[in-house]
Amino acid sequence: MEKTLPFRELIDRSLTRRSFVQKVTSSACLVALVQSQDHADGAEVARPVEELFQFKGVSISNADSVVVPEGYVAEVLYRWGDPIDGISPIFKSDASNSAAEQERQAGMGHDGMEFFAIPGSDPNLRGLLAINHEYTDQVLLFHDGIDPLPPAKMPLEKVRKSQASHGVSIIEIEKQRDGSWRIVPSSRCRRITAETPIKISGPAVSKIGDSVRGTVNNCAAGRTPWGTYLTCEENFHSVFGTKDRGFEPTPTQKAYGLDANGFAYSIDGKQVPAFRWWEQLDRFDLSHPANDSERFGYVVEIDPMSPDSTPIKRTALGRFRHENAELTVAEDGRVVIYMGDDEMEQYIYKFVSTDRWGGEILREDPSSMTSERLQAGGILDRGTLYAAQFSEDGTGRWLALIPGQNGIPSLTEDPKNGFDLAEICVRTREAAKMANATPMDRPEWLAVHPHSREVYASLTNNKNRQVANAANPRTKNVFGHIVRWREKDDNPASLEFRWQVFIFGGNPSHPDEKHRGSAKGDIFACPDGLKFDPTGTLWIQTDMSSSVMGKDRFAELGHNMMLAAHPATGETRRFLTGPTGCEITGHAMTPDRQTMFVNIQHPGEPADELSDPLAPQKYSQWPDGPSGGRPRSATVVIRRTDGGVIGD
Repeated sequence: MEKTLPFRELIDRSLTRRSFVQKVTSSACLVALVQSQDHADGAEVARPVEELFQFKGVSISNADSVVVPEGYVAEVLYRWGDPIDGISPIFKSDASNSAAEQERQAGMGHDGMEFFAIPGSDPNLRGLLAINHEYTDQVLLFHDGIDPLPPAKMPLEKVRKSQASHGVSIIEIEKQRDGSWRIVPSSRCRRITAETPIKISGPAVSKIGDSVRGTVNNCAAGRTPWGTYLTCEENFHSVFGTKDRGFEPTPTQKAYGLDANGFAYSIDGKQVPAFRWWEQLDRFDLSHPANDSERFGYVVEIDPMSPDSTPIKRTALGRFRHENAELTVAEDGRVVIYMGDDEMEQYIYKFVSTDRWGGEILREDPSSMTSERLQAGGILDRGTLYAAQFSEDGTGRWLALIPGQNGIPSLTEDPKNGFDLAEICVRTREAAKMANATPMDRPEWLAVHPHSREVYASLTNNKNRQVANAANPRTKNVFGHIVRWREKDDNPASLEFRWQVFIFGGNPSHPDEKHRGSAKGDIFACPDGLKFDPTGTLWIQTDMSSSVMGKDRFAELGHNMMLAAHPATGETRRFLTGPTGCEITGHAMTPDRQTMFVNIQHPGEPADELSDPLAPQKYSQWPDGPSGGRPRSATVVIRRTDGGVIGD
């Protein structure tokens, strides 16, 4: 076991903010130019690093609304149940829409998203939004709430509606003369659900086959330079279970949290399965020999421009509870993807492609309704998957998950328990543990600085941590933190890096040193979503659980929020607060940075996550007010009232 330095010493040691910031501020984005259109001639204007963002921060809020800075507006664009073509079928406020209607409407649990330009159109006025739908509230989803307990089965219609509420939306949007945005009818609009045909590619095909129906629990996202969308399957274990009361999960199933109940609500002291898809569909029944559980937990590539193309699960990127997939390209053209496994004591990963990306499909081709982009994505099928090991001295290394290396036995070495590449792609968590990767405090989003290439990773919390390690120095870490690192030689494909803690969540005045935050500015807790904009501003979104919001030291933090952070100075400034019970997640911008898209997930979620079917608006009426029937996750558009650039 590595020796862990005292907490304050860890913060103050030589590889801390001072030395790291010197390197950061020497990078191009922080000493060079920040784009400005203030001059009539359109010339670039040098702006001091201290002026990276200029808006006036908002206060902590407990309001059941979205609050943005003075001079900004937040307008609802796309809510659960809104039609993907902007016309029909219309959402029914009593949640009585059918499964077939739900297949043409926004799913639940809006999460990660990306904005895509349409070839031939001004991307500041028109484009596509690809939006994830992470999970369903099984009470609010149906007009009569949850069903009677087994032995009665969940009706197939309800199973189908729940399945149709997972997945991804592709919608086309257009800016209006007044600056607002609306959904427009489009041949590109599409819903991808738990029943959509999906291809499987990469090394795991030899073990799990080359096709499956559906993608579920779509959390955060990413994009490729060849124009495709990467949607990430996170808590897939929640929709698998079994009718077999004698079922015992295998060690691999246990490693992924698969059990007889899947995600369960606590009702009268009993764990009641929420989804129960397995009661109607054998492929979600863990006791069925042909169940699909090993065909979920991957990064799925989608061509948003081609509605007839088949999405592809890229198994070379590993199987775990994927948060996002942050892609960058090394100088030699190899594609690098950073990923986090969102569970306490899990790992951070990196994939480095074997092949090199040459940029062939970056051209704006009017024949956009093809799947050439997915063919280019074959580069993601060949490469090496690594897990991160953070050392006490501020160095780190990437451990290759390869049979016969780093403590992972090959089939030759151990025919019974060894691994081949297919096994590693399916049993990634086990391989990373064998390789002695560093267990982290819920690694969620990762973001790469657009110029310096520093990598930032949000570690949301870990209330169960008993033993600290260098990169996770707080036991019972309820407020979370963000780490960052620089790869050796600033090469994303390098196998060595130097790291530090960028910021600790929580109040800097907390009486307990081990829970004390380090924000220089507005306080926050439980960092989750991370995204850089082109100026180098790091946007941080938080996910304090509804079970802790308003309690103890969380009471001073109000609702979940979005902040801008300065990578060089550590300053944080609060940009947005959300309605009651929600999580703030997802971030996208138009190229001119005059429009920002943000998702509001599960407004009104109660502390026990069990909504009241008789009083669905008990905790929140957002976004539709008293007449809306029930709270709804939604995408909001944020813009300045004067039409200026976001953050300036």
